[in-house]
Amino acid sequence: MNIFIIGATGFVGGALAEHLRRQGHHITGLARTPAAGTALEARGIAPVPGDLNARLRETIEAAQRADSVIYAAQPEPFEETKAVDGLVQALAGSGKDLVFLSGTGVFLQRTGGAWSPDRFTEFDSFEVEPLAAARKAAEDTVLFAASYGIRAMVIRPGLIWGPGDHGHVPMTYQSVAVAGAACYVGEGLNTYGHVHIDDVVRLFSLALAEGAPGGLYHAVAGEVPNRWIAQCVADDMSCPTRSVSEEEAAGIWGPFGALVMGASSRCSAPRSHDELGWSPRHTDMLSMIGEPRLRKLASPQ
Repeated sequence: MNIFIIGATGFVGGALAEHLRRQGHHITGLARTPAAGTALEARGIAPVPGDLNARLRETIEAAQRADSVIYAAQPEPFEETKAVDGLVQALAGSGKDLVFLSGTGVFLQRTGGAWSPDRFTEFDSFEVEPLAAARKAAEDTVLFAASYGIRAMVIRPGLIWGPGDHGHVPMTYQSVAVAGAACYVGEGLNTYGHVHIDDVVRLFSLALAEGAPGGLYHAVAGEVPNRWIAQCVADDMSCPTRSVSEEEAAGIWGPFGALVMGASSRCSAPRSHDELGWSPRHTDMLSMIGEPRLRKLASPQ
């Protein structure tokens, strides 16, 4: 199968490209620069020059040539809206696959480090996080596209971890370099459902093979309160833990990082389990503790 991946140079898109290529599919990937194209070629992926802004037409034409399209990009909201609308219009009536990577940030709750009892399945309604309103609208556009003759699906993972990730564990190590302690926001009882990158790419494969048009599938393996993460990092680095205010957190991780580190986003995945037979194989995010790449982040730059 000819699979076109928008976002093939990114963390998730890159892992998807490699996984699907090993399964024997012909993979093309969007390349915004010549350097990106060279990097894709080196991995056995055919580059397609284009982007989601000035060269959107080239991107859409590549999607029309493919059997399946995976959208795994993280552009600005206005670019995503335009790109998703264009893809749906171009693929209407084709019966082709369009699989859209979203995330559980769409129902992120700003708890300031406090615990939240709320956990969402694929079937639950929720109050959309304002910063993710455009992403939720893109999800809805893709899901509705199933009524236009597109085998359209949305995959919504939790916090994705694994080699090269930039999630909560790396961010906690970074706080050691900035603040001299492994930091968490407020009480540190907030939790963000997590899933390993290998389990995410397996879910994409299952969706391509067996997913239903208009299907929304979650991916989650577990959850760990941020305070527990901080304690494990502190034990590894022989440093203290520290609770920080949201204002202090912004000085450590930047405004958006502080928002994420103080938020709760809990989910479950009954539809992925029941319809696709998916279950996670990696459940312990704290198994990363002690990796050399993470300890390096704790050293002042």
